[in-house]
Amino acid sequence: MRMRPSLLWKLWVWCIGVVQCTAWGTPNIAVSSVMNRSVYERFFLHKDDSACPAKGFYPYESFIRASKFFPAFGNTGCLATRKREIAAFLAQISHETTGGWATAPDGPFAWGLCFKEEISPPSDYCDSTNTQWPCYRAKSYKGRGPIQLSWNYNYGPAGKALGFDGLKNPEIVANNSVIAFKTALWFWMTERKPKPSCHDVMVGKYVPTEADIAANRTAGYGLVTNIINGGLECGIPGDASVNDRIGFFHRYTNLLHVHPGPNLDCAYQKPF
Repeated sequence: MRMRPSLLWKLWVWCIGVVQCTAWGTPNIAVSSVMNRSVYERFFLHKDDSACPAKGFYPYESFIRASKFFPAFGNTGCLATRKREIAAFLAQISHETTGGWATAPDGPFAWGLCFKEEISPPSDYCDSTNTQWPCYRAKSYKGRGPIQLSWNYNYGPAGKALGFDGLKNPEIVANNSVIAFKTALWFWMTERKPKPSCHDVMVGKYVPTEADIAANRTAGYGLVTNIINGGLECGIPGDASVNDRIGFFHRYTNLLHVHPGPNLDCAYQKPF
């Protein structure tokens, strides 16, 4: 019998969640209850080292303040699902801002949130063909903040959603830590068809289309990587960047005592 994609997805959620997810519908749990200050500092052991250009820029308080702007983040589904989403988000931003290397103290996956903006970008990341979000003269839309927000077509709508002028003042993402975290969470929570939101994937709301099934875009952490940077990293078995993202995720899910789930890479997925 051929199952509908939605049914297959529901069965996948049940299979990975039957042991750990026994609390669907429980009262709201604040992100700070899952990710307290002590755990946050254990995640990011070296973010405030003098070797990190972002030293002092990513305090715990800024992350929590930003998370309150997105009440569904880390607050959807059972406790295991909530932990897994928070771990996935922090793993992805850790890769984007990593200062780690293979033999780094405490390992390469203890060096997230080391950078707050792209160093020596190859361009100003201005898509001049995008007339809805036109670039300002002499402005750079290089990677900034935890998710390394890039391009005018992301700065524009992010600013509109969050209450700042992303096109005229993109520098604020590297100058205000709460706004920086908000841009990362905005990117995480926002659906951009044909891409689902990272949030929906991690909490079990993603239902693959026929095109997704044909492209092997199966639910899991690997699909989040596809959403964020699939054009450069997915469909490539053994890709170093994908493996780095997975390494952070394994470390964080271990610290939160939650199973990472299946489909961690996107080696055999076609990009969106």
